[in-house]
Amino acid sequence: MGVRRQNGKFLPPSKMDAGEPPIKPHKHHHHSAAATHTLSLYLTNGLFFSLFFSVAYFLLHRWRDKIRNSMPLHVISFSELAAVASLIASFVYLLGFFGFLDLFQSPPPPPNPIPTTPWTTLSPPAPPQLTNRSRPNFPQFRRGNRRFRRIRQNAVVLARIEARGLPEGGVDTAGGSGKDHRKISDRFALGRIPVGIAGPLLLDGKEFSVPMATTEGCLVASTNRGCKAMYLCGGATSVVLRDGMTRAPVVRFGTAKRAAELKFYLEDPENFDTLAVVFNKSSRFGRLQGIQCAIAGKNVYMRFRCSTGDAMGMNMVSKGVQNVLDFLQNDFSDMDVIGISGNFCSDKKPAAVNWIEGRGKSVVCEAIIKEEVVNKVLKTNVAALVELNMLKNLTGSAMAGALGGFNAHASNIVSAVYIATGQDPAQNVESSHCITMMEAVNDGKDLHISVTMPSIEVGTVGGGTQLASQSACLNLLGVKGASKDSPGSNSRLLASIVAGAVLAGELSLMSALAAGQLVNSHMKYNRSSKDVTKVQAT
Repeated sequence: MGVRRQNGKFLPPSKMDAGEPPIKPHKHHHHSAAATHTLSLYLTNGLFFSLFFSVAYFLLHRWRDKIRNSMPLHVISFSELAAVASLIASFVYLLGFFGFLDLFQSPPPPPNPIPTTPWTTLSPPAPPQLTNRSRPNFPQFRRGNRRFRRIRQNAVVLARIEARGLPEGGVDTAGGSGKDHRKISDRFALGRIPVGIAGPLLLDGKEFSVPMATTEGCLVASTNRGCKAMYLCGGATSVVLRDGMTRAPVVRFGTAKRAAELKFYLEDPENFDTLAVVFNKSSRFGRLQGIQCAIAGKNVYMRFRCSTGDAMGMNMVSKGVQNVLDFLQNDFSDMDVIGISGNFCSDKKPAAVNWIEGRGKSVVCEAIIKEEVVNKVLKTNVAALVELNMLKNLTGSAMAGALGGFNAHASNIVSAVYIATGQDPAQNVESSHCITMMEAVNDGKDLHISVTMPSIEVGTVGGGTQLASQSACLNLLGVKGASKDSPGSNSRLLASIVAGAVLAGELSLMSALAAGQLVNSHMKYNRSSKDVTKVQAT
């Protein structure tokens, strides 16, 4: 459906000329600041590397000739003097390039031990006082802090260059041509959602720049602070516990006895291989893992679980279930299929079956945060975090009757990453099931934090992952498309990244709550600073 814009207004197709081609967006031909900065950085590095080795080669040859001719080495010409100066200058530059100069820098003054920039943390100007304890001095921490900021700056620059399919405004400017145009029916426009980069997230020994599409002002900055704290402590580790998508049709019989016969048939191990052959014939990657049945009177709910490769897999499992239903009609001709989805799956709804049995990818992610990082980066202490987690995430959620909501704000991070990477945003409901655990370790000095998420539903092929912006974000994470070497590994890695980002977000928000920084942070990044009473008076 064509839409034309004139004087800030959209015109319907009826007011467009029949033979007039659609208006093409204007393309900017100037280079971005990020690309220019990176190019100049590469040229400078190449210059000094070449200068160092060429001057060293020149001096070695001159000194070899002097030794052969029995000439004094301390007598040097002007060219040799210039070569020595160039060698020293290039050597000092290379020391700074590899980070060795940080070892000789004097520590910053005590009133401001950690210089901050707008992208680093949500830290207030004055950190809270530590009870019965003076502020410690951590030179090793300061060196790691400076190193993280350098890596953070380089990661953001490289992320902007690598995500070439992601327009600067966060929306496809090509007008949705090709496959993009057919992703949804009756589309007439594209919505703009800002996309930020959190990280680097150090997860399982690898660094990831995590794209987040959100309209919340300080969400990316808060998640980035958690990434920074984990990075300074060696990063986080994750384990995928289970991987299987589910679909649960509902069928009805004339009697409850007949319904029970189907349940016994489906759960009999001797029949599984036959059912698996019927189920698996619809896909190269869909492989039946198990069937769980529940009865309500004459109705049977059959929860099929299968692997789906790198796809999220709803369509894949639905096709396999349809094959099995058709096969069962041979022995259960009186079976009445009410619906291919009977809500026992359970999709896009909070459900105990997902919380207990899992759906999609079940992931646990953990990290140990050192005491000095808790004090200096998170501006709180280990004891306060452990107490707050128990009273808020565990006891408070239980008082509210929460179902899978034993966390601070997992849904915030899950939604932002889902929208940025082309996942189904509605599946944020069950994908945000999360329990956050905190415990003091190492004689109470350090903090062990973990998130357990039993139903992360993600894919790296199909659906919204094929859109230009979302495809660029997946490419930024290194998980775009299907894995040729190990089917399913890209989607499992994406699920681990989601859990790692949630861990960072939980750590930062809980620290802000424990230190009393939440309101100030939101007023700084997400609200106007105007005095409302004065505005109303005028």
